[in-house]
Amino acid sequence: MMSRPVLGVIACNRIIGSEVAQAVMNRYIRAAMIYADVAALIIPSLPDLMTAAEVAPRIDGILLTGSPSNVATRLYGEDGGDGPFDDGRDEIAMSMVDRMIDAQKPVFGICRGFQEINVALGGTLRRDTSASDDLLRHHAPDDASFDDMFDHRHAVELTDGGMLGGAYAKSALNVNSVHYQGIGKLADGLNVEARAPDGLIEAYSARPNGAPLLAVQWHPEWGTENDVDSQTYFQLLGKALRGDL
Repeated sequence: MMSRPVLGVIACNRIIGSEVAQAVMNRYIRAAMIYADVAALIIPSLPDLMTAAEVAPRIDGILLTGSPSNVATRLYGEDGGDGPFDDGRDEIAMSMVDRMIDAQKPVFGICRGFQEINVALGGTLRRDTSASDDLLRHHAPDDASFDDMFDHRHAVELTDGGMLGGAYAKSALNVNSVHYQGIGKLADGLNVEARAPDGLIEAYSARPNGAPLLAVQWHPEWGTENDVDSQTYFQLLGKALRGDL
């Protein structure tokens, strides 16, 4: 029996009780392991104790997950911004993106991961995706329950001829929308895979240095077992780790 590819899944620095823990929600790991059919290792966001150079050779691809924290604004040339922030995750994530691309290995992102890959490659973020009169409300009202937050949805139009368009064989998806931030300037070299009706970029792809790269702003790991479209995202991840994408 051949061994499965090993996916690195980034962790966040989270307060659990009264202590800081390395944490990633089970839903990301389970969705990846089931629908991409991979083994998984959690990558701690502890840049004072390890480097991306030590980790990248030991995994076959990386998934940068969503998180309650926001990417530090200084990383894309701005000041201020609303936290919480996670400097350790920022440092490990940015360096892992660089190292995995150098190694020609897959880089996939969801929500915060989608945003941090764009920043790592030179793009910027906007922080008004649920406050601008020019945009849809991309996050449920603050008083929504946790489940209702993930039930906040809108359509996205898939780019004709894109990676997602080919995988889904249709022109649009209905996706959940749980983000206060989004793409400002898209990094050079990234190709738009999907847009919301207001024009906001919701997915992108690329092959920098030959490394398969695909990231989405929505949350395909939420309720994946009941959503064939979400399963498809993770199936693409599995193909990428096997060199078939």
